[in-house]
Amino acid sequence: MNLPARFRLFPAISICLCLADLAAWSDRQAIGDETSQPAGVTLNEHADGYRGIWYMNQPSNDEYVYKYSGGLGTYCAKHKPFAVHCPQVNKTFFCYGGTLADDHRHLLHMVSYFDHTHVTVPRPTVLLDKKTDDAHDNPVISVDDDGYIWIFSTSHGRARPSYIHRSRQPYDVDAFDRIDAFRMENGERIDITNFSYLQVWHVPKQGFFCFFTRYSDPAARTAMCMTSEDGVAWRRWQRLAAIDEGHYQISALGKERAGTALNYHPQGKGLNYRTNLYYLESRDFGATWCNAAGQPVATPLREAVNNALVHDYKSEGLNVYLKDIRYDSDDHPVILFVTSRGYASGPKNDPRTWTTARWTGAAWEIRPAFKSDNNYDMGSLWLEGDTWTVIAPTEPGPQPYNPGGEIALWRSRDQGAHWEHVRQVTRGSLRNHTYVRRPVGVQRDFYAFWADGHGRQPSLSQLYFANADGDVFVLPRAMPHDTAVPQPLPTP
Repeated sequence: MNLPARFRLFPAISICLCLADLAAWSDRQAIGDETSQPAGVTLNEHADGYRGIWYMNQPSNDEYVYKYSGGLGTYCAKHKPFAVHCPQVNKTFFCYGGTLADDHRHLLHMVSYFDHTHVTVPRPTVLLDKKTDDAHDNPVISVDDDGYIWIFSTSHGRARPSYIHRSRQPYDVDAFDRIDAFRMENGERIDITNFSYLQVWHVPKQGFFCFFTRYSDPAARTAMCMTSEDGVAWRRWQRLAAIDEGHYQISALGKERAGTALNYHPQGKGLNYRTNLYYLESRDFGATWCNAAGQPVATPLREAVNNALVHDYKSEGLNVYLKDIRYDSDDHPVILFVTSRGYASGPKNDPRTWTTARWTGAAWEIRPAFKSDNNYDMGSLWLEGDTWTVIAPTEPGPQPYNPGGEIALWRSRDQGAHWEHVRQVTRGSLRNHTYVRRPVGVQRDFYAFWADGHGRQPSLSQLYFANADGDVFVLPRAMPHDTAVPQPLPTP
C-alpha cells in the first residue's frame, strides 16, 4: 500500500517549537474565542503502524520536569470511552491520540479495531489532524444502534474547534464523514463547533447522552450535558454545575440511569486545586436530575454545600482526582478516585490514596483501596457481579513520581473493603505506562487498553492491550502488511 508522504517520514519537532507553544498548553490560554471549523480536516488515510502521542503540561522546574507528562494517547480520565465492543462483528473498535512517524508530539486522531475472531488489527485510520500537540484534544468513540462508528473530537477550551464524524458504513473504519451537528436554543439553530472533556454514551433506542465541559460559561469550567436521538440534532445544552471556578466530571451509564461524579475548584485557589466529591444522576434521559437517594437536585449546582455532595474533602485539605465510575448489579454507583495533599509531583504530597465511594442504597460507603505515587496515575474499574477489579499503574515505574508506572491488577471480593494485589502486569519497562481504559461491552481478550511514554522527556509511545488475566500485547509500531497479529509481552 502506498502511504501519503507525511505518514512515512517527518522531521523531529524542534526545541524552539516546544518553547513557543508553552503558553498554549496552559489552562488560561485554553480559554479563547471559538473558531469556525475549517474545510478539509477529514483525512481518511491509513498509517503504517500504531504510534501514540507524547504530551506534557506545565513545566515544574524540578526533577520531575512537568506537572504531568508521558505517553497520553488514551488521556484523559474525563474522556470516555476509548473503545467499544460490537458483538455483531466480534470486534472491539477503539480510538486514540496518535502521532507522526518521527514526531512524537503532533496529534492525529486515529481509529481502528481488534478482530477477536482472527486476533488481528488493521492499519489504523488517520481520521483528522487537529493541528495541535495538545492531548486534551484526544477523540472518543461511540457506536449507534445501526452499527455506525462515531468519533467525537474534543478541544481544550474554546480556541480550537471540535468535530463529530460518523463512519460511512456500519462496523467499518475506512472512511468517515463530518457531521454538521447543531443544537436548538430558544428556537435558534446553533452549530456545535466546540466542546471539551467529552464523554459520550449511546443509549439503545434512545440516542446519545453526552457529558462535557464548557469553558467560561459561566464558570471557568462549567459541567454540561447534551442529548440527541440521531447525533445531528441536539437538544438544548444543560448546565449541571458551576460552583466557584468550575469542575471536572466523569460519567457512566447504568441500567436505568446516567450519572456523573464531580469535584470542584474553590474560588481563588487556582485550577490546580480540586477537591470535594459530588454525584448527580438522571433517570429520564436528562430531563431531571437527582442525587443517589433520588432526591431532586436543582441544576446547575452553585454552592459548595448541596444535596449532591458525597464527601467534603476541602475540610480535610485533600485534592480529589477522578478516575472512573461504574454501576453495580443493583444499579448503584461506585466511584473510583485518588486523594492527595497537593498538585505537585514528588513525595511531599504523599500519600496518593486510591479510594472507592459506593452507594449502598441508603448511604455512601467510602473506603481506601491502595496507593500509588502520582496524582495523574489513572486506571479503570471493572464490576463483574461481586468481584471488583482495578487495573492501574500503581507500581513505581522507570520514572518514579511521574504519571504512570508499572501496571498492576487489583481485586476485591467484598465491595472494596479489602483489595488483593493479584499480579503485576508489566515489569522492567523503559517508559511509564499510563491511562488504562476499559472498553464498553468489554470482552476478556481485549480487556484493557493504554499507552506508555517517558515521564520526563519527549519519547516514542507504544500502545498496549491486556486480556482479563493480565497478559499484555503490544500493537505494532510498524506494519509491512494491511493486518498484523499483536505480539505478547514476556510474562513479568
